[in-house]
Amino acid sequence: MILTVTPNPSLDRTYEVPALERGEVIRATGERMDPGGKGVNVSRAVTAAGRRSVAVLPLGGAPGALIAELLDAQGIEVVPVPVAGATRSNIALAEADGVLTKINAPGPLLSAEERELLFDTVRRQSRDADWIACCGSLPRGLAPSWYADLVARAHAEGARIALDTSGPALLEALRERPDVVKPNAEELAQAVGRPLATVGDALKAAEELRERGARAVLASLGADGQLLVEGAGTWFGSARVDAVRSNVGAGDSSLAGFLIAGGSGPRALASAIAHGAAAVGLPGSVMPAPADLNPAAVTVTDRVPLDRELTEPVS
Repeated sequence: MILTVTPNPSLDRTYEVPALERGEVIRATGERMDPGGKGVNVSRAVTAAGRRSVAVLPLGGAPGALIAELLDAQGIEVVPVPVAGATRSNIALAEADGVLTKINAPGPLLSAEERELLFDTVRRQSRDADWIACCGSLPRGLAPSWYADLVARAHAEGARIALDTSGPALLEALRERPDVVKPNAEELAQAVGRPLATVGDALKAAEELRERGARAVLASLGADGQLLVEGAGTWFGSARVDAVRSNVGAGDSSLAGFLIAGGSGPRALASAIAHGAAAVGLPGSVMPAPADLNPAAVTVTDRVPLDRELTEPVS
């Protein structure tokens, strides 16, 4: 079982539009409403793969009730932590050429009592978990050290932690040695404080995160592929994608694929890449099922192309 923790979940509305024109009335060609948040998406992807996932998330107000209802309809076990504030609602505008514009609300303000209830709920639910995936931004009321505290408490219970967050929350958590962290290229550059222009730059940045405490780094480089850097070795992989429809939740799908394949080594990296590639070909934040995967399109090697320039360098 994979337990997910999403401190700042959302109700996501995605509109497909021909093109985004500022100041104009735009008629959507399609729309979806999905439960959102990085950890929620990981749970959805794990469940779509036929595996069990339990989602712990603070929920409040009408949006929170709707999220629980939508997740329940998808067969995901939800363990809500009741909060006084309303769960946030986010909007995504997906253009026909694959460009995505997102508007994310800040989320509710959690009280000290709600923060401790969230900690306690994770502790109780983690007893049967193979992995705990802690994902996403922190809502108001949770300090940047919150993830670090959660990693420390989970490790004390013998649990393995996958962490997908950014900024101060990521840097604070490194000192508690999360088992794997999953930054994208922008988050990786932010963490080390320098630009990334090549795959070699990304590798050096990932190695630095390991030096700071991460036991493994699964770094997503967008269309260029993914890097896995861990104690047993380093691997690089990519996949052919015929058409990009939406990249919402693609990184979350990758993390799910990585964890359900064991969470280490080239086989897990190949699974991560296959799941991420399948996700970008689906509308909105739809998570891929096994039938959507194309493992034959995935290549993984231990010969990292250090000099390869990134398609989208990060400054």
